Amino acid sequence: MNSALTDQLNQQCYCITLDRKVLDESLRNQFVDTGNDLSAIPELQHFFSNTPIFVPRTDIESMERIVQTIESVVKLSSYQEQVLSWAAEIAHFNPGPVGVFMGYDFHLGPDGPQLIEINTNAGGAFLNTLLARAQHKCCDPSQQTAESKQALDGFEDAVFAMFEQEWQRQRANSMPRRLAIVDDSPQTQFMLPEFQLAQQLLQARGIDTLILDPSELEYVDGALTTQGKPIDMVYNRLVDFALDAPTHEALRRAYLDGAVVVTPNPRVHALMANKRNLTLLSDPETLRDWGLSEDEVKHLECAVPKTRLVSADDSTELWSARNELFFKPVAGHGSKGVYRGSKLTRRVFENILKGGYIAQKFAPAGERTMRVDGIVTTRKVDIRLYTYAGNCLLAAARVYQGQATNFHTPGGGFAPVFQV
Repeated sequence: MNSALTDQLNQQCYCITLDRKVLDESLRNQFVDTGNDLSAIPELQHFFSNTPIFVPRTDIESMERIVQTIESVVKLSSYQEQVLSWAAEIAHFNPGPVGVFMGYDFHLGPDGPQLIEINTNAGGAFLNTLLARAQHKCCDPSQQTAESKQALDGFEDAVFAMFEQEWQRQRANSMPRRLAIVDDSPQTQFMLPEFQLAQQLLQARGIDTLILDPSELEYVDGALTTQGKPIDMVYNRLVDFALDAPTHEALRRAYLDGAVVVTPNPRVHALMANKRNLTLLSDPETLRDWGLSEDEVKHLECAVPKTRLVSADDSTELWSARNELFFKPVAGHGSKGVYRGSKLTRRVFENILKGGYIAQKFAPAGERTMRVDGIVTTRKVDIRLYTYAGNCLLAAARVYQGQATNFHTPGGGFAPVFQV
């Protein structure tokens, strides 16, 4: 019944629940002490959709169980041996941290939640928390369950505890004095406001926090520094997951020497987010052989679309089945280089066959009907769980059109999840 109700609400509720005045005030309050001018960030409003996404509580519970099951798989020695066999050499180094802000992305449909991918540097949690707190009530009065309200109220404490635990997994019981949020050219990144919100939270808890380009880092005499200041911990936002780029050399050497705590780190990405790993997570027989319980195997079998590594030897079969497939680069991130099989040209398909791609059974995105500029239209939806060590920190939605999520869709952006 909850599924029928959420379907009805997602198709027929046109309520605008976002109070942009409250959101703007909240953002101003967050940035007032930093000297950051929100008017200088024109993309900010495009982060947020005006409308909520309704999700059955049972689907949230199912997604949380999927996360916990995958965390169990990752602990299996046979799984680790297999995924590390195709990972970069740096992934074999294990300093201890398990990765902040994991992101599990789902499509919801009649077959229940379908896990589309896992990300190690999932962005948007801080922005989504502000968004969720700036909502009007709408035609469904039950949008905030006691659990979701509790999660929002405890978000800052949970985030700080997450960084604290990551530090202590490598450094025992002390705390870092200085942390760097590191990304290439961070001042030009679309997610800069997210970095700034993280910076504010950590500084308010007593950790000096900087936002840096990796070129600003130096590694000399066993210490990672910036302008002579030691860096104890790095919140890693780079998409160079193996730290291979020449500009990341200082960070790479400091990490391998254990001179800095890096989270998420190359090993975490190799174990959790390399898209090739989905070929294992969607292979029930292999999971059984490795000792996963029958109940857990069946749960993943229902939730992880069948995925295979693309090989030129299978070109005829893949081309024939392309309408039912979605192609993604193994080493890709975000929506770069992904292709819906039904839209493939022969030229693009020939490039895909050269290697480095997976073919995933196509799982349609959910849909949300809304009014945009007074016109009723339909947008696609995916659901992201932000997690740490298998525990959900926050559930949020992304509204978009096209074949992959983006923040350039009228009416699209991050949207709050209203549980029914």
